[in-house]
Amino acid sequence: MLVSLLALLCGILAFCIILLVRQVMARRRAKWQDRIIGHDSVTRVALKAAHRDIGKKLKDSGADQPYKKHSLRDWIQQAGFTTSLGRYWSYALLTSLLVMAFCLLFKCSPIITVLFGLTGLLGLPKLYLKFKAWRRQKKLLEDFPDALDAMVRLLKAGMPVSEAIAMASREYTGPISAEMSYLYEQQKIGVSLADAAERCACRVPIPEMQMFATALAIQSETGASLSEVLTNLSGVIRSRFKLKRKVTALSSEARISAMIIGSLPIMVGLLLKSVNPKYMSLLFDERIGHVLLWGCGIWMALGILVLRQMIHFRV
Repeated sequence: MLVSLLALLCGILAFCIILLVRQVMARRRAKWQDRIIGHDSVTRVALKAAHRDIGKKLKDSGADQPYKKHSLRDWIQQAGFTTSLGRYWSYALLTSLLVMAFCLLFKCSPIITVLFGLTGLLGLPKLYLKFKAWRRQKKLLEDFPDALDAMVRLLKAGMPVSEAIAMASREYTGPISAEMSYLYEQQKIGVSLADAAERCACRVPIPEMQMFATALAIQSETGASLSEVLTNLSGVIRSRFKLKRKVTALSSEARISAMIIGSLPIMVGLLLKSVNPKYMSLLFDERIGHVLLWGCGIWMALGILVLRQMIHFRV
């Protein structure tokens, strides 16, 4: 009884901490917006109008949710690949066959083999795309403030906006170069700077790129100095990046503990299966064993989700 009460109190405390942290993050985001646009009421009205307009377009395109409601082609693009859907499914089928061969090597039951094969076909390739998209966005975020600073220097030197974007795309490599090149090409075909930035925000659905699109939309409506807007935006993005790294460092111990706790039963089960197959045959060959495996898997998934919510903070 005492243990259950302590567990309940710990859960309530964790929930309160999460709510407090989210409130603090919301206040910091409001301060960052103040740094970009200042305290002028007219500018604030322009910000709200531009933000609603861009937010609606991003929502219609699905880009406001980086890991939801994206098609497979969108994930391939966000990961930085030019692979066709046919080639992707070929790789996925090969992965599925390798996973099934691995299951047969350990003499798993047909049901388990088929389930793992479906995971290799539908789950692992898409998980790899998400990982590559996350790494690409992280790399872009690291170079984004420096690219904005380079554009500011070129604008202050009297260079046109389109040429400043082209110079920034040639000066850097990786994802930031690709997105700046896309921005320049859109301008060359007659798309306005604000609309081109909005399309970039759809291609790279991260808050910093949406802030970039919003700032350019405000600048085009209010006629403010573009160099000043980009300077303020660069400072805000750097502050957000530092805060993200600080949050990652503070939560690293909890994340590693969660990974070890989540993977330990699976590793121990596979080790026992390889060392003494008869000892684990009940779980893999009998119906009651399948029920136990499914039950353990569901409870482990719930535990991992709870731990993820406790240690994952959106900045």
